[in-house]
Amino acid sequence: MTMLFDSIRSAMAPSPVSGGLGVLPQWRLEDLYESMESPRFAADLERARREAKEFAAAWRGKLGGIADSGEAGERLAESVRGYEALQDLIGRVMSYASLLYASDTSDAARAKFYGDVNERVTELAGDLLFFELELNRIADATLEAAMARPALGRYRPWLEDIRKEKPHQLPDEIEQLFLEKSVSGAAAWNRLFDETMSALRFDFEGESLTLEPLLGKLQDPDEKKREAAANALALTLGANLRLFSLVTNTLAKDKEVSDRWRKFEDVADSRHLANRVEPEVVEALVTAVTDAYPRLSHRYYALKARWFGQERLAHWDRNAPLPGAPPRVYAWETARDTVLDAYRGFSPRMADIARRFFDEGWIDAPVRPGKAPGAFAHPTTPSAHPYVLVNYLGKPRDVTTLAHELGHGVHQVLAGVNGALMAPTPLTLAETASVFGEMLTFRAMLAATDDPAERKTMLASKVEDMLNTVVRQIAFYKFERLVHLERRKGELTADRISELWMSVQAESLGPAIELKSGYETYWAYIGHFIHSPFYVYAYAFGDCLVNSLYGVYERSREGFAERYLAMLAAGGSKSYSELLKPFGLDAKDPAFWSIGLSVIERMIGELEEMG
Repeated sequence: MTMLFDSIRSAMAPSPVSGGLGVLPQWRLEDLYESMESPRFAADLERARREAKEFAAAWRGKLGGIADSGEAGERLAESVRGYEALQDLIGRVMSYASLLYASDTSDAARAKFYGDVNERVTELAGDLLFFELELNRIADATLEAAMARPALGRYRPWLEDIRKEKPHQLPDEIEQLFLEKSVSGAAAWNRLFDETMSALRFDFEGESLTLEPLLGKLQDPDEKKREAAANALALTLGANLRLFSLVTNTLAKDKEVSDRWRKFEDVADSRHLANRVEPEVVEALVTAVTDAYPRLSHRYYALKARWFGQERLAHWDRNAPLPGAPPRVYAWETARDTVLDAYRGFSPRMADIARRFFDEGWIDAPVRPGKAPGAFAHPTTPSAHPYVLVNYLGKPRDVTTLAHELGHGVHQVLAGVNGALMAPTPLTLAETASVFGEMLTFRAMLAATDDPAERKTMLASKVEDMLNTVVRQIAFYKFERLVHLERRKGELTADRISELWMSVQAESLGPAIELKSGYETYWAYIGHFIHSPFYVYAYAFGDCLVNSLYGVYERSREGFAERYLAMLAAGGSKSYSELLKPFGLDAKDPAFWSIGLSVIERMIGELEEMG
């Protein structure tokens, strides 16, 4: 036990100085539990199991009768409070297992621990499954009368939210089957993807690299290195394409079965419902972005090709630094101060919350073998605190990524006051704080430079980030739609999936980007397709929304920060339309998306004027 505990503690200690980046922090998961063998963890897992059974014994089959009684408001509120407390406890246990696993998905002990905990949590969730189903069987008028009592009325947003799921509920036994089969179904395929991706090694100029460092080479100033990285990525993905195709086909079929049973008509309807956004609003976003391809990505990449003295850029040059761009590496302390200063300039309270992530060990920054790729902010549970994972290499984009994830973290801290049931935010709003924090940091970095070449580099980098967030994510969404629609007719070959990928990429990137051999495999490493089907449009939604919000901020800063923080603090207790009202914005207005896209157009116009 002691050796295992010590090995985990040493892995969580700050990493040494590396490549001029300074000391990179690693998160302190002891704030949740001390180790996999922690007696406190075992006790909480057992307590969750026991209390779930006690909760079921106390309330299963009784909610309808209670709703018709004279004490409906108080008694139902008592049941919801008990359910909320259990969700918080379960969230703490599962968050620890997930974060420990993300720290090193290649470690067999952690993988087993994560798998075992996931199974235990799924089992006890079966005892709680009845609760929301029974609440939704209460007649609307009866529940409305009960919510007139303050005790239950506090939970009105959550109750109204879960009732949106009512048309897609199944009988209790089938819901139970779906839940129990998820461990050996979708969750197992997700885990297979994660462990496979973490175990992949890419041969780059004699080095054996994991995914994150290799993707970083695609932004190397040396074109030969970018080409070598692109080919290494294609070679290894291509060698594993049968496996990734099987995972994709299986999960798409799994979703089709679930959608059919739950009577969702369109392949993305379940995501729209989860995001609490109307399908027509998403369609308006997709149409607006697609129509803007020529004015955005096609126009910018043609401009970039001219900067490189070429008619067309190879796909590995899409995110290349500009010719002659001054190289800039940000040490960790510089990145920290840059983000915190930008946040403080907007709101001291926002900066104070973000500083806690640095001071209290809530961030994991170094790149290391086995660590989950990419970046994320995990909310854990309201009784604890969020954690942020980044793979920090010191590039300017890494600074804005840090700002992005800290935006999530601040949002999660502020929303935590709503409790475990109403703190979570739909994905369409979850990206608001992150993109806004990223924009604040970029604007601060841009204002701090007087050098025209550096300003041009920074502006180009921001445009590319926005194109990746808006154009690329909408192309991803359209690709997913094609895959899931065709999967309904039968299994797709790897070649067919690659054909669909190439079609949407060519359309979105435009004629100035040459998609060379190997690019057809790149769909395989994008985890969102596996973990959260149709998640990707939330990025475009959030970016366009933030562009509009930032425009309001620039026009009238007085009182904006207070309204903005109040919006974040609402968590999932209000819809996106309610939250946007104080800012005079309406996402249902077709012109709304044009406002956000025009921000990108203006930046491209500024770059064109620079020559």
